Amino acid sequence: MFSVNKRYLGAILVAPFLIFLYIGGMYLKILTLILSLIGLYEFYSAVNTKNTHIFDILGYVFCIIYYWGLRNTFKIDLLVYEIAALALISFCITVINNKFNFLDVSTTVLGFIYVPVFLSFITLTESTKYGHVLVWIIFISSWMCDTSAYYFGRFLGKRKLCPNISPNKTIAGAIGGLFGSTVACMVYGIAIRSSVQIPLYHFVIIGLLGGILGQFGDLTASSIKRTVKIKDFGNIIPGHGGILDRFDSILFTSFLVYYYISFILGL
Repeated sequence: MFSVNKRYLGAILVAPFLIFLYIGGMYLKILTLILSLIGLYEFYSAVNTKNTHIFDILGYVFCIIYYWGLRNTFKIDLLVYEIAALALISFCITVINNKFNFLDVSTTVLGFIYVPVFLSFITLTESTKYGHVLVWIIFISSWMCDTSAYYFGRFLGKRKLCPNISPNKTIAGAIGGLFGSTVACMVYGIAIRSSVQIPLYHFVIIGLLGGILGQFGDLTASSIKRTVKIKDFGNIIPGHGGILDRFDSILFTSFLVYYYISFILGL
């Protein structure tokens, strides 16, 4: 009973994020920056072992710089410059201090891309045309996929999906997650059709792709945790673990939604 209550408490603690999602704009951007810094700390803490010496302070600084320069449109050239600068400075440190090596550089840069950059697609999606309503698709797809996968897997799951990465995940759960994401996005598309001039089939496609990528995001986080032999990235959210444990699928889904509405829909 106590564990169930902890999960509900965790859900309540996540709820304030929805308020910022509704307000949007600078408030959402600032909150996403804070979540990125916490998530980056969790990632660096997880992979920072006695044989690894990550440039964590450098990663935090570039996270802040990245969000400070983030505007209403995504500028790939600016991101490339920032990643290159982060890598360049890190490589210079390996020459000055031979305690560090190229693996430390790789992990530092990877963490910057995996957490701050991927999470930034939330605020970038919100800044597009119809963004104040389309940004909700990220969370509808991700959370409905997680919920459906859990119940389908619990009651119907027998065959394991990726036992070497996540022993509890099943093929039935994966199919259920795909179904839940697709149906939820379709229903949301019907609900907002009076205010958004987007054909319904696009919501179905986004839901389908989101159900796939969201589960890849979940499994990617599980793979990282299994590699470094930890159960959760943190314990900031009771019953859910850390920020990365709760937003692992959202990292991938936000990337998908932003690119779909920007390049496929041209918004």
